[in-house]
Parts: sequence; C-alpha cells; structure tokens
Amino acid sequence: MRVVIIGAGQVGSSIAADLDDTHDVVVVERDPERAEELNYSLDVLAIRGDGTAVSTLEEAGVDEADMVIASTDNDETNIVACSTVKAVSDAFTIARVKNTEYLWTWRRSEKAFGVDFMVCTNLLTAEAIVRVVGLPAARDVDPFAGGRVQMAEFEVDEGSPVADQTVQEADRFDALTFAAILRDGCVEIPRGETTIRAGDRVVVIGSPKSVQEFAASVAPEESPGTAEEVVVVGGSEIGYHVARLLEERGFSPRLIEQDGERARELAEELPKTVVMESDATDLDFLEREHVGEADMLIATLDSDEKNLLVSLLAARLGVERTVAVIDTPTYVELFEAVGIDVGVSPREVVAEEITRFTREGGAENVALIESDKAEVLEIEIDADSVLAGHAIRDSVSELPEGVVIGAITREREFVVPRGDTVIEPGDHVVVFVDTAVSDRVASLL
Repeated sequence: MRVVIIGAGQVGSSIAADLDDTHDVVVVERDPERAEELNYSLDVLAIRGDGTAVSTLEEAGVDEADMVIASTDNDETNIVACSTVKAVSDAFTIARVKNTEYLWTWRRSEKAFGVDFMVCTNLLTAEAIVRVVGLPAARDVDPFAGGRVQMAEFEVDEGSPVADQTVQEADRFDALTFAAILRDGCVEIPRGETTIRAGDRVVVIGSPKSVQEFAASVAPEESPGTAEEVVVVGGSEIGYHVARLLEERGFSPRLIEQDGERARELAEELPKTVVMESDATDLDFLEREHVGEADMLIATLDSDEKNLLVSLLAARLGVERTVAVIDTPTYVELFEAVGIDVGVSPREVVAEEITRFTREGGAENVALIESDKAEVLEIEIDADSVLAGHAIRDSVSELPEGVVIGAITREREFVVPRGDTVIEPGDHVVVFVDTAVSDRVASLL
C-alpha cells in the first residue's frame, strides 16, 4: 500500500516508523532538516513542501496513493490538505484534529471537508483516561468487539496477592486470558508455570467482568469502581471532556482551573462537576480543599512539567492514584518512574487510532503495547483464514510464534478460547501479537 503522511512531527514520524517495513511511505514535511533526518533514519521518501499545495502533493505521488494521513499540529492545515487530496486523488484520507467542533461537524455530514476518517486527539485522550478510572492498578484499558472484550494492562506491586504466584495459580477466572508479561523492557508470552513477579506488567484479555475480577485480585484494597472522589486539574479541552465523560458515568468530579473566565464557562457546561478557581500548585489550597483525600487525581494542564508537579504534590498529600497527560511520548516512562501512576500521551493515543487503518488483513481495532513492542488486534474471520473451521490447538501452528488468541465473540456473544474451540467464519477474534509479525498475522487471519 502506498501511504502519504503530511507532517513529520511525533505523530507522523511514529506512524511512518510503524509502516516503513511493510508499505511504500512518502512523508511531506515543511522543515528541510526534519525531512532529511527522516530520509536517513527510516525507509521512507521524505520531501520538503507544503502538504496543502497541489504541486507538493503531486510530487509526493498522491494520485497513486491508497491513503493520505494529515497529521500536522494544525487542525486547519490537516483539513485543507485532505480536501486538496480529494480534488486530485481517490485516496482514503485521515485527518488528525484537536478541536472537537470539527469532529462533530464531520460526524453530522459523511465525508465532510473531504475527510474519510477523522481522529480527535483531545477526545481520544479523555476517553483513554476515563477507561482506567475505577479499575485498580490498570495502566491501560482498551475495548474490543463493541465493548464485549477488554484488554487491560496491570502493574503488580510488591504487596499484591498475585506477586510470586504462577499464572496457573493466578488464573481463577472463566473468561480471561493472560496474554503477556512485560518485564525489564521485554515482552514474554506466559505459560502456566510462569511466575508473576512484583514490578511486572501483566496484559490480560477477557470479558469486562473477568477483567474487573482480576483487577480486584491484583489490588484487593481497591475494589473496581471505588474511585468515587476524582479531581481533575486543568480546564483544557482534555480536562473538560474527562469531566464530562465522568459525569456520564455517574461521577461528580471536582475540577480545578486557574483562569476565572474559563472556570465560569466550565461550571455552566458541567452541571455535576464542582469547578474551583485556583492554582493547583498552591499547597495551602490543596490542603484546605482536602484534595489529598481523593481516590484519583487527573492532571490535564498545558505542560508536561506542570502535570508532573501537580501529580507529585497530590501523591504527597495522600491521593491514592495519579494520572497525567504527557504530551511528549519520551517522557512517559520517565514520569512514571518518578511517581506518576499512569501517563497518557495524546500523540501515542491518536497514532494508535490511525494505525488500525494501515493494517493488512483489515484489523477492525488495534491497541499498541509498550508503544510499539506488541499489539492487540481485533479481526473478523473469513473463510480463507487459517483459523476458520479448525480447533484452536490444530491451527495455531500455522501462526508465527508470539501470538496469543485472547478472546472470541460470535453473534455478539463472548466465547472463551480453549484448545478445542472451533473458530467459525464471521467470528471476531482478539489476538495479542508481536509487532514484528503483526501484518503477517493479520493477513493470515
């Protein structure tokens, strides 16, 4: 597939790096130094130019492109680029935007702006944050098969009951599959005799009920759903959407916003949220408002450093769990190492959403593990699949190593994958797979 990516920032570069081994990739970038750097670091053709100009798009070969991804940091540039592409090409267009108003307009009118698919960074980030609320020890949660399947990543603390248990001992759930253990930067496919250690991150796939039950076994002192007191710091678009989504789930969060005008605006739009006008780094204010008694604090300020500071202050005051928006993906691991419980990178979230459209074999959903070390794919099985009509134990030999079948849904019903389970055409299969073979696996399935 020929893919043209407009914008070589962190999102565009991440997508280009993910595709360069298996696709013909062209990157359009205004900055000549950045374009030259990509030509040397990745197996792509990077050209300097304006992605909204027909001449530049023609130079990039957009008339022969199968897909064009507009991923600059400017919403209007991305929309205009997609519109221009549609004037000269039949390529499938994807636009990345931050402003949700563009998303609502696009949803009301199919293919508005000449965009075939639109991803909204702020909304996707808020949704990712809200998914981990109330699920103890979860670092990441992704839904599959219309919410009938969940993938969740948990960190095992020193005092966790599952620490030092084998997978066989920890697996007491009817509809749960232990897909992987992340240890010392490596991804390990667990066996029944594999011992779970403190500090491990365990990736499980199963029904939402079983995932919640496992969460309770990882951190029994925090039953799922007990994060009743949630504080959101920062009235940014992400902060607003986090509070709005929490309201929809029955929460009554508190939101701290320093700007008076923005605070009043939020108070009008969020009827179930208590909006407080203050500087969230004011320790006296935090103590006076008993922020330390919160179950969770979510930092959505306009800089990574401020979010780190607020999260560390909250932890010092006694907040049980902190979640921070971290705009620079390379900071996520560092910030988590110094005290943030969960770091969410908007750029990684949107790159993950776009990635699913580029997968061979038509993956319907994709979640990235450890940025790019592994993936969880949802694929609808057709008659040509190596799994169709066979029991799992008889067909897994056709797949590369590092593949785990985590869940199956059939006619909207959850099916527990066992060795004797026969997979039928039309089934939706959720699989854990090493990134190095993900395209191959998707095409086989």
